[in-house]
Amino acid sequence: MTSDDVGDAGRRHDVGDAGRRDDVDPVPPPADMTPADIELLDVAQRLLLRVWVAGRHEVATALRTPDGAIHTGVHLEGSCRRSSICAEGVALGAARAALTAGEPLTVDSVVSVQIKPAGRFRIIAPCGVCRELISDYSPQTRVWITGVDGGVTAMDAIDLLPEKTRRAW
Repeated sequence: MTSDDVGDAGRRHDVGDAGRRDDVDPVPPPADMTPADIELLDVAQRLLLRVWVAGRHEVATALRTPDGAIHTGVHLEGSCRRSSICAEGVALGAARAALTAGEPLTVDSVVSVQIKPAGRFRIIAPCGVCRELISDYSPQTRVWITGVDGGVTAMDAIDLLPEKTRRAW
């Protein structure tokens, strides 16, 4: 893969490695996505292009913390499903590892992507467990999702879980 294969969020990508996806169309950023969140989208898409393996690594996440740092994660599929780890959890762990002792984990925005069988990227919502995890640490996090109507929108993490039980840590 050359540097030309991984461009900005609006360029078509060619993966080309054996077993990888060819000619993957990027997600067009929605009009209301900020430049900082477009950067997250681009980072997640480039990461997934680099590591995608069918059935093993099919989701990538990029998140931004208030200091502007971007942390990434990749889905790790395990042979017994329970051992699988979502990209969002990996990215949250990386963000937490970058903090000093006692500093709370706060996240501004999260973008997760997968490659659809039609050779297009798609922004995806976190699974239920990851919704819980993100909202446990940072309920105000802006999470980009593709809604049931196919439109891409952002929601606060806490709003992805109606009637969530809130724990006092």
